[in-house]
Amino acid sequence: MIAADESALRRAIVETALDIERLGINQGTSGNVSARYREGFLITPSGVPARELDERQIVWLPLDVADDADILRVERPSSEWRIHRDILRARGEIHAVVHTHSIAATALAIHGRDIPALHYMVAAAGGKSIRCAPYAVFGSQALSDHALAALDARRACLLAHHGVIALGVDLARAVWLAHEVEVLAKQYLLALQIGAPPLLSDEQMDEVLEKFKSYGKRNTGDR
Repeated sequence: MIAADESALRRAIVETALDIERLGINQGTSGNVSARYREGFLITPSGVPARELDERQIVWLPLDVADDADILRVERPSSEWRIHRDILRARGEIHAVVHTHSIAATALAIHGRDIPALHYMVAAAGGKSIRCAPYAVFGSQALSDHALAALDARRACLLAHHGVIALGVDLARAVWLAHEVEVLAKQYLLALQIGAPPLLSDEQMDEVLEKFKSYGKRNTGDR
């Protein structure tokens, strides 16, 4: 039997997978979603398109899962389960992780570019830039290690030649941030067509980061 709260969270994960597709920041079988649950986490399965997901296919893993040999499930978890495990282990304040392959952000990640302080909303990810983690093959521990380093004091990062990771205290906030990263990436790409964009100074970004600490329930700028 699945507990009522677990069933509700499984449905929310399925809906989140559909949401990121509707927002145009993910497609097909790419990307994945997880949420903290009890002593582990629930995560989308490997290779299942969002439109075919069922809450029963969502996989629960303990936070101490070590390798693929430990996973004995009918539905295999996303190949990126290590990233989700490691983030949720390291960041007690985080309860949801969203990974997308959004177009503009991935285009920047292909070039290994951070998103700099071209707009004050960069601070929504927790710092003065959105870092790009070095490349490593998908599903590897090396990729998870790179992602965790890029997320130090941040709630979002790019993955070189891959996509985006966004974190939240809940699924809604993780989705919001993943979408905001894509908006910022589009702005950056458009600005680069004119030339290297002027950036906000460290002092200006410090001011924004301070204001975000108390601005609204979600710290999402002027929304």
